[in-house]
Amino acid sequence: MKFFVDTADLDDIKDLADTGLLDGVTTNPSLIAKSGKQFIPLIKEICDIVPGPVSAEVAATDYETMRKEADVLRNIADNVAVKVPLTPAGLKVCKELSDEGTMVNVTLCFSAAQALLAAKAGAAFISPFVGRLDDISFNGLELIADICTIYDNYAYFDTEVLVASVRNPLHIIESAKMGAHVATCPASVIRQLYNHPLTDKGLAAFVEDWKKTGQSIL
Repeated sequence: MKFFVDTADLDDIKDLADTGLLDGVTTNPSLIAKSGKQFIPLIKEICDIVPGPVSAEVAATDYETMRKEADVLRNIADNVAVKVPLTPAGLKVCKELSDEGTMVNVTLCFSAAQALLAAKAGAAFISPFVGRLDDISFNGLELIADICTIYDNYAYFDTEVLVASVRNPLHIIESAKMGAHVATCPASVIRQLYNHPLTDKGLAAFVEDWKKTGQSIL
């Protein structure tokens, strides 16, 4: 499974990129607003840090403006994935850009039917929102399972399942077991993957035992 970080915070992106475990970045208008920075220069800087896909989302909702914005975004860097909403206009833009060789991330997916349409439109990534479904008392992970099953039935679908609205490590692990290709998570959730109380306990014991030897490796 590939790990993308869902943020526009350059410090978090740099820190995670230094681990060698980060495969890409996703952003959205809310994250850009939170950063307080200018959109285009920020995306360019992120693309310079991370060689993998960097999702940059259009702001328009109508086809004509969305297409113009998409052309601007894909010219920022070769690793930009243009992010479009799962609407008729968004899928039309997705089809055109995909046919021209541009990566497209179709976002705000909440049903398997929508995911099927995105794959037919040639999306590089489909972003089903697990946490937001959980918020309204649906099991978001069931959607991931349904999409993976459908995509596996058709070898000509190249669309990767990018699990979004991830709230905790369980969302990541369960999605990985289902065969989802990517999880995009807040930096805090990625860092939670390191943690286990038995790791901490074991390391503390090793440190104490090493002190008793009176030795030094250096």
